[in-house]
Amino acid sequence: QVQLVESGGGLVQAGGSLRLSCAASGRTSSSDLMAWFRQAPGKERGFVIAISWSGRRIYYVDSVKGRFTISRDNAKNTVYLQMNSLKPEDTAVYYCATGPYNSDYRNEGTYDYWGQGTQVTVSS
Repeated sequence: QVQLVESGGGLVQAGGSLRLSCAASGRTSSSDLMAWFRQAPGKERGFVIAISWSGRRIYYVDSVKGRFTISRDNAKNTVYLQMNSLKPEDTAVYYCATGPYNSDYRNEGTYDYWGQGTQVTVSS
């Protein structure tokens, strides 16, 4: 079992920045791939960005390219999501997820463990 706890969400004005953290505990040897998904009001949860254990492989959706950065500190079992130039359309609950490395990183089924989510609200 792996437990994931997200933090760092909040309210920010458009153009601002937030940094989310996701701390993993338990059997973190299963946390090869770590990702962030988000769910906006009235929409399905969708993939945002992911990082492999080594950090060499990073995947993201086009809508966050150049604005969001993912990183991880394996010594602390923590993954970070730095979000810059935030837009109102980034408003969502952000979920951290982890699982064995899989090329199908956009698929929720790839991930075995999920955090409880943290709210990010971007005002215009």
